[in-house]
Amino acid sequence: MDSLPEDCVSKILSYTSPPDACRFSMVSSTLHSAADSDLLWKSFCPSDYHRILARVLHPHTLDSSSYKNLFFSLCHPLLLDGGNMSFKLEKCSGKKSYILSARQLSIAWSSDPLYWCWRTVPESRFKEVIELRMVSWLEIRGGIWTRVLTANTWYAVYLIMKISHRKYGLDRVACEVSVAVGEKVQSGKVYLCEKDEKKGKKGSVLKMEEEEVMGVAEKREDGWREIKVGEFFSGENDEQVTMSLMELGYKLKGGLVVEGMEIRPKHHRS
Repeated sequence: MDSLPEDCVSKILSYTSPPDACRFSMVSSTLHSAADSDLLWKSFCPSDYHRILARVLHPHTLDSSSYKNLFFSLCHPLLLDGGNMSFKLEKCSGKKSYILSARQLSIAWSSDPLYWCWRTVPESRFKEVIELRMVSWLEIRGGIWTRVLTANTWYAVYLIMKISHRKYGLDRVACEVSVAVGEKVQSGKVYLCEKDEKKGKKGSVLKMEEEEVMGVAEKREDGWREIKVGEFFSGENDEQVTMSLMELGYKLKGGLVVEGMEIRPKHHRS
C-alpha cells in the first residue's frame, strides 16, 4: 500500500471506520499521512455538516482547523437551535444522534402551571426541564425527519426522565409507547417507575401483565434515567418519525421530570 498515491490510500481508508483510521496511522509514514488527511476525515463527517454547524449554539467550542479535529469536535454533545436540541456523532461509526429537549416535545397541558412546571436543574444539558404536578392523562409526543439522521441505520428512541421525591400514581398503570415511520408503527407498554418499585407495589395485577411490558426506566451514565419508546430504520427516503408515550389509565399522577427524547443508533449505549 506504501506504493499507492496518498489520495488513493485515503479513499481506501474511507471504507473503514474512524477508529480503524487512527490505528492505521501508526503502521507506516505513508498510512499516517493518508489517515490524517482532510480527504479521509471529510468522508467521516456528515454530508450536511455545514447546516449542523450553522445551528450550533456555541460555535467557538468547535475546532475546525482540520476535518479530523472537526469530526472529533462533533463527537462531543453540541447544543443546536438555541439550546433546545443536542447533537453528537458516534466516534466508532460517525453516525448521528439527537436529543430533543422537553421544549421541543408536544406534552399535553404543558403550558398550564396547574399541571406541569418548567424549571431549571443543574444536571440537565438543557436550560429547562418539565416536571409533572398532576394530570389524569399523560401524553408526550415528539418528531424528527429521517433526512437529518444517518441513512440506512437502525435507531432507537428513549424518553430521558427522572422520578422526583413527590411522585405518586406513576406505578399504577402501564404507558403505551409507539414509534411510527410512514405506515410502519411499532408499539408496546412500559412502566415509568423503577424496577424495585414496580415489583413491590403492583402485586398480582402486574404479574398478569408482565409478558406484555417492554420494560421500565433504567439508569444512564449522565445521571438521568431512560425508557425505550421504540426503534425504527432510517432508509434512503425522507420520512417523518413520530414518537409517543401515553398513559393508559385515568388515575391522578405526578412527579415525572422530563428532560427530552433521544434518537440514537440502536447499538449505542449512552
